[in-house]
Parts: sequence; C-alpha cells; structure tokens
Amino acid sequence: MSSILFKRFLARPLQVAYIVPSSKALVRKVAGKIDYSKARTIVEFGPGEGCHTREIAKRMRADAKLLLFEIDHELAEHLRKQFAHDPRVEVLCQDAAKLREELQKRNIDYCDYVVSGIPFSILDVDLKRRILQAVHDSLAPNEDAAFVIYQCTNELRQHATMFPRVHSEFCWINLPPMIVTVYYKQELGGNGKNGHQPA
Repeated sequence: MSSILFKRFLARPLQVAYIVPSSKALVRKVAGKIDYSKARTIVEFGPGEGCHTREIAKRMRADAKLLLFEIDHELAEHLRKQFAHDPRVEVLCQDAAKLREELQKRNIDYCDYVVSGIPFSILDVDLKRRILQAVHDSLAPNEDAAFVIYQCTNELRQHATMFPRVHSEFCWINLPPMIVTVYYKQELGGNGKNGHQPA
C-alpha cells in the first residue's frame, strides 16, 4: 500500500479513488497500448503516486512530452519531486476537462494518447461528457491516437459514443480487478464514422 495514496484517500475519498497502486500486470497492460515509436505527446489523467507514469516515462522517446493532470495538490507535488530530473514530464494541478486549453498554451496541436485512471463512475454525467469531448477533440486525427482507461466498470462506454472504435479487456491480476478500455479517435483506415466494436 502506498502511504501517500492512503493519506490522500482519507482526506479526499471521492477524488482519490484507489488506496492500492496498480499491479505490475495492470501497469504493463496499460503501457502496452501505446506505440512509443510514434507518440510525441502523451497525457495522463489522475496519475496518483506515479506507478503508470514511471512505466510510460521509461518507454517513451527522448523527444516526447508527458503531461500529468493531477488535481490533488499533495499528489501533484509528490509527482513534481519524483520527476524533477526528467524534462519530458510536466505536472499540471489542473482539471482534465481543461486538456485542450492546456495543450494550446504549450503550442501543441494534438496529443497522441491520453491515459486515465480517474474514477469516471463517480463523476456526474455532464463532467464525464465534457472530459470525453475534450479528449476526443485533443487527440491527433489518425487511427493510432487513443484514450486508454482502466476502471472497475465499463459504464463509460455508453457516454463515449464520439469514439468510433473501442476495445476492452480484463486485468484480473489487480486489486480490484480492472477493465482496460481503449477508445480510438478514428476507425482503421481513417474512417471517422461512429460505431462500436465488441469488447
């Protein structure tokens, strides 16, 4: 158990949803959804104490950028200290719905991947949809660009209808077990029509 996660969970249980860091199996599964040879800008929502961040940073290119959106001030400061010597990583104590604005501030047209562990199931519908739309608008217009999430449920699929291609799989080796879902910006071949692929 991570002491900082446990501390922040006690302080803000609806914001910090998990008190146990992701398992190595889940971290590898999530990180494996990214094509690091192409990814120049990666975004992570709700990195917590940084277990997914460390794996992504280890795999990504030397010229890539990793933006971390962490609204808990203590966790954000923990991340800044942890990645202080990696110029590719920037920590933003900012709402995920502000993704497009934060990219524009940095003269970044699009990001290639967004990874998220934020607990969508406890967010109200309006906020869920605002975040989903912000992600969709911010992803590069190609078939590789994707929103990768790990959640206890798959209820977000009913709200994510703007993504035309979706794939889900279980990761049982985690406490609790998680569903890893990848929402792609475009269909294979660049067809942007909406429509879901079975899990």
